Order: sequence, then C-alpha cells, then structure tokens
Amino acid sequence: MKKKVLVILLILFMGGYGAFFVYSFQHKAGDEHLMADVGRLVPVKVREVVQGQEVDQMKYLLKEAEDKNFKISIAGKQHSQGGHTYYKDAIVMDMTTFNKVLKVDEKEKVVTVQSGATWEDVQEAVNPYGLSVKTMQAPNIFTVGGSMSVNVHGRDIRYGPLIESIKAFRLMNADGKILNVSRNENEELFRLVHGGYGLFGIILDVDIELTDDVLYRVENEWINYHDYPEYFKEKVLANPEVDMHNSRISVAPNYFLTEMYVTNYYLEKQGKKLEDYNELQGEKFVRRNKFAFGLSRKFDWGKNFVWYVQKHAFKEGKVEWTSRNNVMRPEIKFLDYEGKNDTDILQEYFVPVDEFPNFIDRLRDILEEEHLNVLNITVRYVPKNDEAFLSYANQDMFALVFLINQGTSKEEIEKTGKTVRKLIDLVLDFDGSYYLPYYHYPSKEQMKEAYPNADLFFEKKREYDSEERFVNQFYEEYGK
Repeated sequence: MKKKVLVILLILFMGGYGAFFVYSFQHKAGDEHLMADVGRLVPVKVREVVQGQEVDQMKYLLKEAEDKNFKISIAGKQHSQGGHTYYKDAIVMDMTTFNKVLKVDEKEKVVTVQSGATWEDVQEAVNPYGLSVKTMQAPNIFTVGGSMSVNVHGRDIRYGPLIESIKAFRLMNADGKILNVSRNENEELFRLVHGGYGLFGIILDVDIELTDDVLYRVENEWINYHDYPEYFKEKVLANPEVDMHNSRISVAPNYFLTEMYVTNYYLEKQGKKLEDYNELQGEKFVRRNKFAFGLSRKFDWGKNFVWYVQKHAFKEGKVEWTSRNNVMRPEIKFLDYEGKNDTDILQEYFVPVDEFPNFIDRLRDILEEEHLNVLNITVRYVPKNDEAFLSYANQDMFALVFLINQGTSKEEIEKTGKTVRKLIDLVLDFDGSYYLPYYHYPSKEQMKEAYPNADLFFEKKREYDSEERFVNQFYEEYGK
C-alpha cells in the first residue's frame, strides 16, 4: 500500500514539475530592437540588425555608419554572454547569413569558409574527404568568426587554442578596406583579431587547417581528483595513442567536488574500420534529457540523480567507438534554457595543471559558503599558447568550465557577481586566468591582472579603429 502511495505521489510530482517546466519557458515577445545574447543579462536596444550577405553590402554599411556616425557590432550565434555582440543604438551585423563553404583543398588539408559558417557546416563539407577540424568548441553550433573572436579551445590535447589552426583570413577594417591577415602579412592583426571580440573589423573568409578524421576507442576511468595531474601527465599526455580527453568532477551534494571521471579517446588499432562509424550523428532524446537536467536546476536530489545517471553512462570497462568528427558534435540542445526568472550562465577558469587538487579544495570552501547553483563542471586541458594578445594560457592549464543557474533580478546578479569575483581572486592566487566571453562580473583590476596585455590591446584597438566604429558592451565595460 505504501509503495502504491509513493508511486502515485511520484507521478503527481512529475506531472506538476512538467507543467512548471513548460511554464518556466514562457516569455513575452519583446521589442524587436531589444537585443540580448544567450545569457539574457545584458539587454540593450540597438538601432537595427542587418544580415550580412555580400561584401559590397558590408562596405556600404560601413560608409553609411561613417557618414551618420553610427556604431557597429558584429554577431554570430551570440553565445558570448556579456554583450560582446551588440551595443546601445548600434547597427548589429548578423554574420550567420554569410555562411558559405568556399573550398575544400583535400591535398593541402585546408578548408576556406565565410565567417558566418558554423562548425557543423564545416564538418559536413570535410567529412566526405576523411578530414576533420583540429580545434573547435565541443559543440559545433557556433560560427567560425565567433570562435575566432573568442579564440576557443577544444578537447584535442595535441592542439592548443583555435589561433594555432587558422592559416589566414580576410578582414574588412573600419575604412572598408579588405586586408589579408596571416602570420606573414598584417601579423599584429592576426594576434589581435583572435580573441579580439569583433573590435578590429569584420572577418570575411577564413583558411582553416584540417587533420585526418580517425576512429577512436572511447574508455572511461574514475579517479581521485588529488591524482588527476599525475594521471593526466603520465597516462594521457605522455601516451601518443590518446588524442582527445575530457573529464568531469561532481557537483552533486553527496559527492561535491570529490568524485571525478575521465574519458579518453584512443586511436583505434584493433581492426575496427572508420567507415563503419564516420556517418555524422544527430542528437537524440533531447526532450528527455532536457527534462532530467532541469531537475538539477531546482533540487539537490536532482543533481544527485544526474550524477547517478552519469555514473552508469560513463562507467569503467565500457568501451565505445566513434569518429573524430562525431566526438566534436556532442549533444547540446538539451541545455537550451530560457527560464522566466532565471538563466544559465557559463564561467571558465584556467589553473596550472599541478595546482588542480589544491585549487579544488579551496574552490569547494567558497562554493559551499556562497551556495552558488553550479550545475556542471567540465575539466579540459589547454596547452601553453601566448600568440594571441589576450592569451589565457601563459602555461599548461586545466580549464574548468562551469555551468551555473542564477536569477535575472538585480539582486541575484549582484549576488552572483560577488561570488564570481571571489572565484577569480582564487584563480589569480594560483597564477591562473579566466575566460573573457562571459558576463562582466570581473572587475577591471582583475582583468588587468589576468591579462597583462589588456591595456595594450585596447590601445591597439583605438590605433586600428581611431573612430571606434566597432564597439560592443564588453568594450564599453573594460576598454574605456
């Protein structure tokens, strides 16, 4: 009888939560000129949004902006979360319609694309040639130009930030002039535009270096987080058979920042064939996964439940096979969220590899004290690279990618900001850094400490764009 009552109560709860889940996504249609990015914390009224189609159209727009003294912002998929893609009363150039794959050079292993093309567009173009991207975000939904503008890093431990695999690109500057940009021509702009957040011009077409698509054997291991640096250096980085690596540390209350699992992608040499696994895969069970993950936003037991599911999904001894291109197109749609009074934001912190255990211990103390609603922490490896002006990896780093749920009220924003600044102070104590594409919680002082070239970067911006034609909310916050 008790069991029957419990089942009925569970059904009623799930039905009620389902109704709440649907209700939480309802929102009113807003002003067509009120723009916000995926974080929805920096809504601003813009003058208009223009979809980029042709180069001559962009030149005309720049001339009009000069004549009328309008500002211009450049937008891709708008997954940066601090107003990096728009500005008050500015014209927003939407580059997602400037999205052609222009050429695949199979022999030289180079693909040329317009900057509004997504990584999915690139994958679909190069997969038939047995080729793959070297570096990109794990999701493939972002534009190439947007990824360059934040200088992304990925799962491949053999390649660093995206700047390493960009061969050259064409840039339209504030005067409408088209510049060839590479390590041999306009080299300084090459270093400024990568991680330049659209402040130096409009990226047109891009030459991207490719590598071979290969077959991976995927295996998981559960380890003690104290052992992670040595495990990674000895079992992963030193093993030439491992190309990609990913890990997660628990945010479930029952195992908070203690349990950890890693996923390694080994080059397959046991007789399996790439052609049996290289068909590009789509997403499955989006609604189911969205519903389950939604439980972790509202309930501690939901976080425990999600971690329990992950324990079974990523258990040791389980072996799977997949192609490189499919590794780089993981399921992501279930994370889409537009709550009525809350939102999901990202934060990313870089800490030196050997400091990981000590950092986690101090991180745990802050998060338990501040009660930040952390939904997930992924850990990735980022090798040292200081080619970009705003480099976030002055040494080999582990990147901790946080997914956080927070309220959208002024009070909730201030509360989250206070905690984030504490976390950044902690990161700086370890000679680490933080990623810039997110909400402007960090202070200017913190940015300058994390990015010693910040002042020079903004000076260069005004040198190349003396009228400050290209602007965004990020520049307004940190560049003035």
